[in-house]
Amino acid sequence: MKVGFIGLGHMGSRMATNLVKAGHDVTVFNRTPGKGASLALLGAHEAADLADACNGSAVISMLADDKAASDIALAPGGIVDRLPKGAIHVSMSTLSVLLSRRLALAHEKAGQRYVAAPVFGRPDMAAAAKLFIVTAGNSAAVDECQPLFQALGQKTTPIGAEPWMANLVKLSGNFLLASAIEAMGEAVALVSKAGIVPRAYVDFLTESLFTAPAYKTYGALIAEGRFEPAAFAAPLGHKDIRLALAAAEGLRVPMPLASLLNDRFLRLLANGGDHLDWAAIGGLASQDAGAMKPRGRRTRPK
Repeated sequence: MKVGFIGLGHMGSRMATNLVKAGHDVTVFNRTPGKGASLALLGAHEAADLADACNGSAVISMLADDKAASDIALAPGGIVDRLPKGAIHVSMSTLSVLLSRRLALAHEKAGQRYVAAPVFGRPDMAAAAKLFIVTAGNSAAVDECQPLFQALGQKTTPIGAEPWMANLVKLSGNFLLASAIEAMGEAVALVSKAGIVPRAYVDFLTESLFTAPAYKTYGALIAEGRFEPAAFAAPLGHKDIRLALAAAEGLRVPMPLASLLNDRFLRLLANGGDHLDWAAIGGLASQDAGAMKPRGRRTRPK
């Protein structure tokens, strides 16, 4: 399949690599020049500009936030302006419900198709083509993109006909992950303050009561206080909680736990945690209890 790929960050570069390895004709573009060089060695085409990445039957975007996605897709000369009629824009970014609605409408007016396909998984899962993909949009367009999804993930789940539905599922999922991180952090703070070895405690939990990968991954990070290098940076986690709260407000759904998580992220970021993995909110309870000293870079007073 001839496809463009826009956004070569921690996730995007690994996803684009798997598309090339699967035999797709991939043209890559990143706003910061030079990031496509390693992919070009594998056989990808490095686009000189955004238009070059929009010449195929589909273009995938994997961008950090609403602003980046809006700038790439909706600004003059962006995806909507450059994509051929009938072609598909697959947004695999974690976006707000509001922006997803705007993108769907803009593509419809331009005679194009839009599919939201956000992913669950960290960079190691992206590299192994083991992402979980949630899709929503026109069913025919989703079906056409199945060869792409098969090259990227271990399971693809259609969730609805309106693209924003997939974005809401993604935001709700990240809310649940952040909730688990906070809960594990508080539990680890409790037992470690009493003298129990955090790693032994987490190993017991993840081999008995909580065997899901999320608990294993984040429990280990919390037990070890290992929050850098960041696979998913704290500001991005905070962004997703704020987007979940915005969606909840629009639907008049109280989410008191999400409000607490927003405050926890603010606490982390206010104390210089921007460079840390979002799992670092799970270390706050131990810091507050005096059971663990925060790790990471320190800024010395000038």
